[in-house]
Amino acid sequence: MNKVFKKFSLVLTIFMILAFVAPTSFAKEETSLPVKYIFLFIGDGMGYAQINLAQIMDGGNEKKGETAIRELNFSKFPYTGIVNTHDHTSLIPDSASTASAMSTGNKIYSGVICKDTDLMKSFRTIADMYHDAGAKVGILSTVTLNHATPAAFYASVDSRKEYYKIGEQMADSGFDYFAGGTLLDRKGKDGKSKDLYEILKSKGYKITETKKDFENIKKGEKVYAVSERIQDDGAMPYTVDQKKGDMTLADMVKKGIEVMDNDKGFFMMAEGGKVDWACHANDARAAYGDVLGLEAAVAEAYKFYEKHPEETLILVTADHETGGMSLGYYLTNYDTHLDILRSQKISQVEFDNKIKALGEKVTFEQVKKIITQNTGLKFEGEKDDIFVLNEREINMIKNSIKSYNDGDKVEKDDEYTLKYGGYNPISITITKLIANKSGLNYSTNAHTAIQVPVYAIGKNANLFTGTFHDSKIYNKMLNK
Repeated sequence: MNKVFKKFSLVLTIFMILAFVAPTSFAKEETSLPVKYIFLFIGDGMGYAQINLAQIMDGGNEKKGETAIRELNFSKFPYTGIVNTHDHTSLIPDSASTASAMSTGNKIYSGVICKDTDLMKSFRTIADMYHDAGAKVGILSTVTLNHATPAAFYASVDSRKEYYKIGEQMADSGFDYFAGGTLLDRKGKDGKSKDLYEILKSKGYKITETKKDFENIKKGEKVYAVSERIQDDGAMPYTVDQKKGDMTLADMVKKGIEVMDNDKGFFMMAEGGKVDWACHANDARAAYGDVLGLEAAVAEAYKFYEKHPEETLILVTADHETGGMSLGYYLTNYDTHLDILRSQKISQVEFDNKIKALGEKVTFEQVKKIITQNTGLKFEGEKDDIFVLNEREINMIKNSIKSYNDGDKVEKDDEYTLKYGGYNPISITITKLIANKSGLNYSTNAHTAIQVPVYAIGKNANLFTGTFHDSKIYNKMLNK
């Protein structure tokens, strides 16, 4: 009897040990990371044309008859793929659905962040998985941090416009490093809610709003680093508008590596969000400038990769294409005149600011001065001078001034939308003219269904070849 009891006790003891130990070992297996360090760069709105334009603008010299390009650092990555971007509802998606597809592996509705089609279930993101596994997580963007793309890596909401709720979830995420623009609706839509910055601080986040404080961030600190200089709607300035000493996405990636480097690994998503904003405004100069700004950020990740080649994966892709940009314009036939584009000194946003500073009513002479000071366009000169505006183009500027001065009195019909979209008529006319005279064109002020590329280097980079859906980026990052 004693022998039987001893055997029973032994079996019971083993069973109890398994009951306590096995779940722990299973949990570790579930949260094991196939890649120790992941950098996911998302050029919002960055299609093939935007990348090609950046390569061309940084490459040959038309004056010398050169048509060479300079390959961008990520275009030289050994593995490339083609990504389908349609979401659950539309062939032409938005950033909420596409970024959510990349972060969770699920196709969802336009405008929704990380929730199923019934809006009942929240999907867990790859950033959550890394965080739960004890790795560090960083979310960076040149636009506001509760905008759709960055939000898709830490939030779950019915609508991308629930900025305050997204900001609260940002604070609750516990992620280690946020950096970039400010936050939309910091005190709620009515301005009466608790400041999101205060909520973040109450959750242990250090908020830096100057470059000096940013540079003094210490490793291991939980931080939200905000760009010292802010441009439109809380975003960082366009690369073309940056001044000496301005914080850049490259600076923030470099600091993020410094803050998050640890033995358990990290996941970093860095968004070049204003490629999209530039293409919405049909501003080719600002668009290619921010592609080059993203390239500079990728360079910082590549330096890290060179030290950890067997443990690091770098991906560069886009959530969708914006603007329907094409390199070719019917009035220039097969010619390009890219020196015109190079002569543009400021973005559409800064043209907008200069025009608004003139008051409610502006004159042709005032606008003419702004154009000549900030572009290479000329209102007089020899006909064979590519910078000289012709009569049709001058009339386009004059008509845009009339539409601007008429304000709400002008009918916002289809013709108006085709010309100006929802933008300042004068500003967008200037950027469109520069693009067209350079030999470029846009088909829309919105997103398109054009496929986008993905470039990969490092561990498991070979998985990112062929044509696949954006939701498969999630699976491939996790080697599923």
